[in-house]
Amino acid sequence: MAIFKPLYLLTLIFIFVLICPIAHSIIDLSKSPFNFIENLQGCHQGNSTQGVNKLKLYLQEFGYLKYDNQIDNDVFDANLESALKLYQENFNLRPTGTLDAATVAQMTAPRCGVPDIIDGENTMLEHNHYHASSKSIHTVAHYTFFPNRPRWPCNKARLSYRFIPNTRPDAITAVDQAFQQWDIYTRFSFFRVSSAPSDIVIGFYSGNHGDGAPFDGPGGVLAHAFAPTNGWFHYDAAENWVNGAVPNGFDMKTVAIHEIGHLLGLGHSQYQSAIMFPSISSGTTKGIGQDDIDGIRDLYRACP
Repeated sequence: MAIFKPLYLLTLIFIFVLICPIAHSIIDLSKSPFNFIENLQGCHQGNSTQGVNKLKLYLQEFGYLKYDNQIDNDVFDANLESALKLYQENFNLRPTGTLDAATVAQMTAPRCGVPDIIDGENTMLEHNHYHASSKSIHTVAHYTFFPNRPRWPCNKARLSYRFIPNTRPDAITAVDQAFQQWDIYTRFSFFRVSSAPSDIVIGFYSGNHGDGAPFDGPGGVLAHAFAPTNGWFHYDAAENWVNGAVPNGFDMKTVAIHEIGHLLGLGHSQYQSAIMFPSISSGTTKGIGQDDIDGIRDLYRACP
């Protein structure tokens, strides 16, 4: 038997070498649905380039563009330029109307599925919140709300939540911790229940399953939630969900904190360090920031 040990070890090494490239190729082939934008870098009004129609659909999905027709063509028209400029303003980019490198980098980042513009209202540009940091200095806040500022009733301070059946246990733990974070900074307390009814329902879903969660595969839309008092929060099951800052993975707790912010009534923030900023990179974690705290307290200021 000793004669065959070296051969056995060589066989294992050979199998390992074969498997490793395959594993890496699978990761490399999992292209984000937003990656088509990279091929459009440099495009501007007047161009007719293959893939521009997908750019129109992207901007329409997040509220920047509305076409009654002509959405299927590849003409970079004036409406698309205006929508792109607005997107650039929302993300603190130079509003050139051209797909420059900085804009491509932001647009290809994985993000929340909640639109930045809802029913024609650009919530990300609401600069009407001011805070006095001293007697002489006032700072502009970047938190926003949904149109008409929906919120939970003032007499509803305890919110129940439950998970759809067969939700992975580590996700339950991550979401529990996310609710605990909001418990610290809000008037709410949250408690988990095992069955219906509940105020909030959480689960993992794939594809566009008919209730407003536009999931598109790995690296695109990560999760989605609704304004009060709908109570639905969906993870995209196709993503590589992890706990903590794991390379090529998305932290379930970080994403849950963001989506719970929507469930409580917060919109997207222009402030990149805020938890309510629309996009999140893989391999990172994030928590509630001061802008988020100011926003949620402002929204429920009238409640005791």
